[in-house]
Amino acid sequence: MLALLATRRFGPLFATQFLGAFNDNLFRTALVFLVAYDVAAADPKQAALLASAAAGLFILPFLLFSGIAGSAADARDKAAIAQVVKIAEIAIMALGWAAFAIGSLPLALFVVFLMGCHSTLFGPVKYAILPQHLREGELLAGTGLVEGATFVAILLGQVAGGLFATQAVGPVALAIAALGWLASRFIPPAPPEPGRRIDWNPFSSGKAALGHAFANRHLLVATLAISWFWALGAVYTSQFVPLARNDMGGTEAVATLFLVAFSIGIAAGSVAVGRWLKGRISTRLCAPAGIAMALAGIDLWFAIRGVGAVPKDVAAFFAAPAGWRVLADLTLLALAGGVFSVPLYAVLQTAGEAGTRASAIAANNIINSLFQVAAVLGAGAAVGAGLGVPLVLMIAGITVLPLLPALRAGRQPA
Repeated sequence: MLALLATRRFGPLFATQFLGAFNDNLFRTALVFLVAYDVAAADPKQAALLASAAAGLFILPFLLFSGIAGSAADARDKAAIAQVVKIAEIAIMALGWAAFAIGSLPLALFVVFLMGCHSTLFGPVKYAILPQHLREGELLAGTGLVEGATFVAILLGQVAGGLFATQAVGPVALAIAALGWLASRFIPPAPPEPGRRIDWNPFSSGKAALGHAFANRHLLVATLAISWFWALGAVYTSQFVPLARNDMGGTEAVATLFLVAFSIGIAAGSVAVGRWLKGRISTRLCAPAGIAMALAGIDLWFAIRGVGAVPKDVAAFFAAPAGWRVLADLTLLALAGGVFSVPLYAVLQTAGEAGTRASAIAANNIINSLFQVAAVLGAGAAVGAGLGVPLVLMIAGITVLPLLPALRAGRQPA
């Protein structure tokens, strides 16, 4: 599996994707810290509002432009699109450097929107290109490496965004963008199927992508299940800080530890599932993984109650067995999440026609964004209504149960 990283068929794409995901989270996290500790330091409500606005601006392009992105990736050489997108990233990060240098919050928020556009355009490319460059037996391994690396890059970008001085974020992000462009230049050509045209209308292209995906049962089930998984991840990661602080008395280091365990668990599951399935594209492990996530979420609710809300640092948190149980539940849930999601991405890449692979990914990105926004807003409303974070997380985990019959009925032959 790791031998793929040394090949030109996969290594440059892997590096390009990893650096881009790192940059997205580096800049956004640095912006959140700038808002919380400088721009709106005296007004926590304004800080929370601005942080939510930044998250919304990043997601908005996925809703608006995913259809165009999928259409373009189906109609043009995907490697060439990757290079153009990475050149754009250099310009965006240069603008971000200027925003931090002059202390302009509106410009920084505009940069976040542009970063969302960058990720929207690159999203269909990074998955739809894999079936063109990898053999059938390598596809699960390659998809797992891309998925796992994405979560590790997100984690590292968030950590770096919190550690770097604001003045250092701009030049670092620009340098990372330049490295991403250099890596993209080594991605082998990936020409489109003949006769494909770009639909530049965001509404008709989005509608066409969704119509194509929903007309294919395998694509529909994979899209809904992947979107559920990302929505679950959004709910969990958005609640780690209040969970650690308010329900278990943990410090920020405890919340960070939860994020580390969650990210590494998903990465490990993403890489391991290819070995467990021996390279065969099959969803036979998705339903068991979904059950494992639901059970881990239920046990997490009981484990949190055993920790107690007395203030505690990392050492005190793990002094009690319940602390280890909480970490084990989060890690197990994340590990099962990696096993759950990677085969579904492989289905997205192979269940439809070769000429519409990118559009299938684009349709997934549209539904994915809607699910994440709805889930985070719903979880926030539930917590605000008094349900409590532990109960909300448990409920979020068991919402996988209605998907299980469809996953079993729609599984590919092992």
